[in-house]
Amino acid sequence: MYVSPSPHIRAGTSIRRIMLDVVLALLPACAVGVVMFGWNALLLLCISVLTAVVTEAVITRLLRKPASVGDLSAVVTGLLLGMNLPATAPWWVAVVGSAFAIAIVKMAFGGIGCNFLNPALAGRAVLLACWPAIMTAWKDPFAAVDAVASATPLAAMKAGEIPDLLNLFLGKTGGCIGEVSAAALLLGAAYLLLRGVINLRIPLSYILTVFVFTLAVSRFNLTYAVAQLLSGGLILGAFYMANDYTTSPITPLGQIVMGIGCGLLTVIIRQWGGYPEGVSYSILLMNLAGPLIERATRPLVLGEKMKNPFKKKEAGKNA
Repeated sequence: MYVSPSPHIRAGTSIRRIMLDVVLALLPACAVGVVMFGWNALLLLCISVLTAVVTEAVITRLLRKPASVGDLSAVVTGLLLGMNLPATAPWWVAVVGSAFAIAIVKMAFGGIGCNFLNPALAGRAVLLACWPAIMTAWKDPFAAVDAVASATPLAAMKAGEIPDLLNLFLGKTGGCIGEVSAAALLLGAAYLLLRGVINLRIPLSYILTVFVFTLAVSRFNLTYAVAQLLSGGLILGAFYMANDYTTSPITPLGQIVMGIGCGLLTVIIRQWGGYPEGVSYSILLMNLAGPLIERATRPLVLGEKMKNPFKKKEAGKNA
């Protein structure tokens, strides 16, 4: 029996139930990725998940902490990291990325609820910085020969070519394992919304910002703007990673601000950056800004006066 001071607030769910819902929501996109890219995609997903679970189990054992792999958060991190890999990547890339995500980004800061960056995206960013050639070698799902490099839709659009929108929606295109099918990702997102695991503040503000900003910079080319929404990791990032409980603001206004910030950074990187995709870096940058956004958008307590949230307190007044 546990005794603690009030308030006693009970929720009708648990971390394990939430993480299980996320895993179930990601399965359709994983299935499409395996069908499109073959068995190596399935191997990378399995290795990534297994590495994440083993890494967390070993670290908790070495630190003599209670076992935490049962909450399934390591499974979600490993699965998201695997979905952000190209199907042509060697198996050891999944091991390095997943181990870094768990050991350095998550467990080094205290485990679930303590990390300040999304572990899967941080792992992907490290892999992209260390092995850019491997992380940008895309497989054409309809090529006659395995491991044929092909341009992603975002790279094609930078070159002036707009891919077929139906192919983008269904996943008949090159890209990372879990990002190619917008239809499968939206199906999983609908499940999470129905379960109450996520809300629409961050993903909707994120996607609408990308759409409006892209429409403006493309001189109101509607087809181009829609293609940008369906390409790359925008749907995956908006619904499954930017919404992360730990690394996103808890205030409603703060969540909208984060979504808008992610959207602006994504378009800036896509349109004027050297790398055609900007979702990962935009979310990571907004993760860093999350505490400031949360502080600035904190609602006032009844009777409290508005203060500058970034102004330091004077030492004499607190003496």
